Amino acid sequence: MDTVDLAIIGAGPTGLFAAYYAGFRGLSTVVADALPEPGGQITAMYPEKLIFDVAGFPEIRGRDLVDNLVRQAATFEPRYLLGTRAETLEYVDDRPVLGFSDGTRLECGSVIITGGLGSFSSRPLPAADAFGGEGVVYFVPELAVHSGQDVVVVGGGDSAFDWALALHPIARSVTLVHRRERFRAHPGSVERVRGLGVPIVVNAQVTRILGDGRVDGVEIAVKGEDSERRYPADAVIAALGFTADLGPLTEWGLELDKRHIRTDTTTATNLPRVFAAGDIAEYPGKVRLIATGFGEAATAVNNAAVAINPDAHIFPGHSSENG
Repeated sequence: MDTVDLAIIGAGPTGLFAAYYAGFRGLSTVVADALPEPGGQITAMYPEKLIFDVAGFPEIRGRDLVDNLVRQAATFEPRYLLGTRAETLEYVDDRPVLGFSDGTRLECGSVIITGGLGSFSSRPLPAADAFGGEGVVYFVPELAVHSGQDVVVVGGGDSAFDWALALHPIARSVTLVHRRERFRAHPGSVERVRGLGVPIVVNAQVTRILGDGRVDGVEIAVKGEDSERRYPADAVIAALGFTADLGPLTEWGLELDKRHIRTDTTTATNLPRVFAAGDIAEYPGKVRLIATGFGEAATAVNNAAVAINPDAHIFPGHSSENG
């Protein structure tokens, strides 16, 4: 059985920053994630989207943010366990022992759970069920794939409008379809898309995807209209959100609030030596931003360091003092 000072469950932005900060504190670190590469939801869902709420960056592409965080953490050589899921938690001599889906067992001084919303899967587009060809996607790993294409984006949330904004400069056309008049997206994003002249079809649903082996159009039913509209399409992006599942974490005895883990102001959970930070953590006044997760990561690591070694100081000083 391997041993490590700190195990971080989740390799998204919060987990990657926690790995850096743990190294700064002199802790040996393992970062585990069920996904095959670091970055969490950013890598899996929106690597090409611009992020505007990370301090110090007026804007930064998701892929670039992840790359920077990995480089920052690499300073202290964390070990990665990717493509494997943390399934069990038990205690041996008051130390947490994690069991992973690949058979790895890891004895830890402390554990920090930064797994976002747990595992997640895209909500399906019903019209896609009857279409066996290519061209229906739920995420956009590479914007360039859609250069010069007619693209139909389905959805009314932030992701739908972000994809419309990102694709407008390179696609031949972008059309956004939403089943309601009201949108979940940030009003500023909605106004930017309208300002670009992107057609937005509301009270509407894609009822049929056209094409033989490859998308070449869609049929859209609009409430109150007798016949369906037909639009050209080389790709349909179904930005309908996703369903999340905490999976085995629900069996560990953690105090949960729906899909979140309750913590106190130190990021400690109800389980000894187990902390939570980032989107998965819940406490009064919680604000779910990447920037918030970074602060919680530092808080979690500092408190985990004291749990591992009670003689350690909660605040180790500023990193600039070591330059």
